[in-house]
Amino acid sequence: MTMGKPSVATGIDQQYRPQGYFWALDNHIRLASDITGAERRAAYETALREGRHDAAEAILAEPVLGPSERQMIGSIHPAFMGGEYLPNRRTEEVEIARITIASTTQDVTCVYARRGRSRIHYRAVDEYEGTTLQKLRRTSIQPLTLGQLADFFLSCWDLMDVLEMNFADHGYPRSSVHGFIVDASSSFYAQFGDLISERVDQWLDEKVADVEAEEGD
Repeated sequence: MTMGKPSVATGIDQQYRPQGYFWALDNHIRLASDITGAERRAAYETALREGRHDAAEAILAEPVLGPSERQMIGSIHPAFMGGEYLPNRRTEEVEIARITIASTTQDVTCVYARRGRSRIHYRAVDEYEGTTLQKLRRTSIQPLTLGQLADFFLSCWDLMDVLEMNFADHGYPRSSVHGFIVDASSSFYAQFGDLISERVDQWLDEKVADVEAEEGD
């Protein structure tokens, strides 16, 4: 699959580069991306859309749960565990992107960015102490472009391999494959989810072509 290819037809600007990642941190402003839990983050965003600001603020006030709270929320349904077991962010570190999948425990994979003396340090994290990851780190002088972020994320965590394992035996139904990706989002790249969706479509096109070629032989 071609990485970093301009998305002229879909209007996705892969060259977009945010001015920075740390303005909210520096100004003590909490973002939705501070909320680790997938279900709690979704509840926060729903509350905002519905104008229930007190409910939204209550969720944002406790972005990371402690062990007892995590155990309690996980007892409601395994999906509520999603994101709650991500590693804690370090000092000067923020989440810049995440992908959530519809596994039993709604697994979440993220990229964190940390400010260093002269470079920005990135690391990919999962909820399994890195066991689902390959390449884990990189650095840059300035924030990554959208295309660079997607390339790094997908090189660290092979989303397409996850999709392959779940849908190869079912013929890669496009709607089901996309539905398996519960969330692909970023507080710094508005089109991150769109680009991930496009990358999945490119992968699906290749898979469907391979299946049709095999059936034609």
